[in-house]
Formats: sequence, structure tokens, C-alpha cells
Amino acid sequence: MRLSVIGCGYLGAVHAASMAELGHDVVGVDVDAHKVNLLSNGRAPFFEPELEGLLARNVEAGRLTFTQDFSAIKGAQVHFIGVGTPQSESGAADMTYVDAAVTAMLPHLGHCTSGPEVVAGKSTVPVGTAARLSQLIEPTGALLLWNPEFLREGFAVQDTLRPDRMVYGLPENPDAAGRAQETMDAVYAQILAAGTPRLVMDYATAELVKISANAFLATKISFINAMSQVCDAAGANVTALAEAIGMDDRIGRRFLRAGIGFGGGCLPKDIRAFQARAGELGVGDALAFLAEVDRVNDTMRAGVIRTVAELLGEHTSAATVTVLGAAFKPDSDDMRNSPALDLAVELSGMVERVVVHDPAAGPILAQRTNRPYEVAASAQSALEGTDLVIIGTEWREYQDLDPAQAADLARNRYVIDGRNCLDAQAWKAAGWSYRGIGRR
Repeated sequence: MRLSVIGCGYLGAVHAASMAELGHDVVGVDVDAHKVNLLSNGRAPFFEPELEGLLARNVEAGRLTFTQDFSAIKGAQVHFIGVGTPQSESGAADMTYVDAAVTAMLPHLGHCTSGPEVVAGKSTVPVGTAARLSQLIEPTGALLLWNPEFLREGFAVQDTLRPDRMVYGLPENPDAAGRAQETMDAVYAQILAAGTPRLVMDYATAELVKISANAFLATKISFINAMSQVCDAAGANVTALAEAIGMDDRIGRRFLRAGIGFGGGCLPKDIRAFQARAGELGVGDALAFLAEVDRVNDTMRAGVIRTVAELLGEHTSAATVTVLGAAFKPDSDDMRNSPALDLAVELSGMVERVVVHDPAAGPILAQRTNRPYEVAASAQSALEGTDLVIIGTEWREYQDLDPAQAADLARNRYVIDGRNCLDAQAWKAAGWSYRGIGRR
């Protein structure tokens, strides 16, 4: 099938490459000339495991092209909308890019001769968006379907080609719904044949699935982080606590690792946008708890700052602090709302030197000007002469560090395990004063 993908950022680039991998003829459209040039040469504009190989293979095979020209979508049977919905000043989702994408598409819809033409929304949007956009799209003869994405950075290709569920938000008209569903089933035929469940629902429910899932995950993370603060006060161990409560099938083990908080381009903005939309719908009180989820998330960094001051004491202002990690999670170079980077910036006003290392995001950081911290080329060089180390991102490279070798590089041996990913006993045995999040 001939497909188009509007917006070739994180979501769109992964989706375009994955659809080409399934054998479809795909054109990706983006207004950013630099991004289009990189993608056209089979190169990813960001770090994501497996993506660059997928891009190169399918660009070379001729199944995948990229352009700035919206007219290239004419004649495609399915058009995916994958543009961003950033947070506005009010906290609500900024729909500028979604609306602009639809406006740019409209003149080129209604030209498909191979079957029903479908616009499939993948962006995370406020509930009610699909119903509004359908009024613009349906006069062209195309159908609107909402097909939210559930990608995890670091696993995006896997999550696209082997998702745990497929959600379709369909039009109210039964005939239109049937044609849209049949078309999407053809797009995802291989994925569905492999056993991925397909859930069919109305527009509003499909829109809520994605943002509700993110709100729940954020709540679960902030819950265990709140428990880590109780554990610190009570002398308990949050890791053992999480293991015990996670064995309850009603709770589950995932997302129960205490740390310095969540970040990235989704969870922080999505819980705020969800609260804003609930307020617009007159049910703001129903999601008032998400403000507390957000607050707990912020307190985790504040707690680390207090621990740094406690450990370094009167030597704080003359100290060197190493922050290992800058991306908001491992296997990614995404530094949006990164807790580790937030710490680096705040610490730069407290200590003499802050040195940051990240295996993926480091080269990007090194190009930034006017940054208040140094960027090291390796974890080892970041540790040289340090007084205190903070694990800000749980990269495997940091978990595999030899604590004895690290001790030889350091001036003083304080370590704050901001992701509870180190072997605490091994680091203590090597002479480090170890502090975890909710454990010691």
C-alpha cells in the first residue's frame, strides 16, 4: 500500500521506517529541511536503537522517501499524522502543529483510487480533537481514524512492529467505520496476524487510551518515589518494598523502581495537558491528584540537592560533582525534561564544577554554548578528581563500572545512586559512601 507520514520527528520517523519495513511504499513529509536531508540519506536525526538500520535498508530499497512537499501525499491510501503536541504556557496541549498538518493535507486528499482513503491520527491529543478534525477531513472524501501510538523511547521500533495492542478510534457512521477499519487492517496485516490484539472504539475513547495510560504510569512512578521518601525517614528499603508489593498481580512489578523522577517529552506534558482538558470539560477535580503526581516528581530532585549539601558540607562550594547521564532514560539521546540535566544545572550554582557524561546525549550537549557544566568524553574522564558522583540515567555502562577503579579516579568517594541501579554493597566495599533513593 502507498502510505504517507506527516511529521518526521521521533514518532513519525520511526513509524515511516517501520511501515516501509512491512513492505509498504512510504513517503514522509516534514517542514524541517535538515531533518528531511538526514532521513533521505538513511540517517536518524536522533538516537534510537535499530532505527538507523531500518532507515538505511528501506531508503536503499526505494520503499521509503522523505520530502518537504505536501503534494507528495496525493494518491496515498493512508496518511498518518505524527506531529508533536507540545505544552502551551497554560499547560494545555498546543495543537498548532496538528492543525497545520491537517490544513496542509486537505488540498491533497480525495485522490486515492486504490480503495478508501484514511487519515490516521497518531499524535497524543486532547479528547475531542478527532471529532473536530473529522469535520474538516470528511468533505474531501477521506475518513478519519484515531490510532494512538504507545512507543517507549529505546524500544520504539520493537513497539511499532510488535505492539502489545492496536487501538482504532472509528467514525460513528457504521459504513465509514467499517471501511476505515478494513483499510487499517490491511496496513497492519502482518502485525495483526502475529497475534497483536486489536481494540475498536469511538474517537473519544481512543484519544483517552493514550493519555490515560501515561497518567497512570506517571502516577505509579510518583507513588513509589513517595514511598522512597517514607523509607528514608523510617530506615526502610524501597527496593525490597517495591519487590514485595509488585508480586501482587493487581499491582505488578513494572514502573516500581524509585529514582529521581520521570522526564522526557511525554509524561510531564501529558499529565498537565490532561488536567487542563479535564478542566475545560468541567471535571478538573477528577484529575486534581495529577498535580500531586507532578509535585512528587519535582521533589525527587530537590531531595538529591539536599543530600549533596549534606554529604559535602562546608566543602560544597569548592567541590566537583559528576553527573552520569543526561538523557531522561537509557538507550535514548532525548534530554527533554531530563531529571539528570535538571540536577546538573541546579548544582552548577552550588559547587565549583559540574561534569556531565552521557554515551548518547553527550555529543549533543558538547555542542551547546553557555552551558553551566562541563561535558566529558567518557565516564572515566568524568570521574577524574570528582568529589561526588550522581547516577542520573541508568545506562548499562554505568551499572557495569568497576567501583574500585572509579574510587582510584575520584578525589572523594560519595555516590548518590539516583536510579537505584548500582550494586550498593560492591560500591560500599570499594570505599564509597553510598546513598540510594529510599535505600542505603
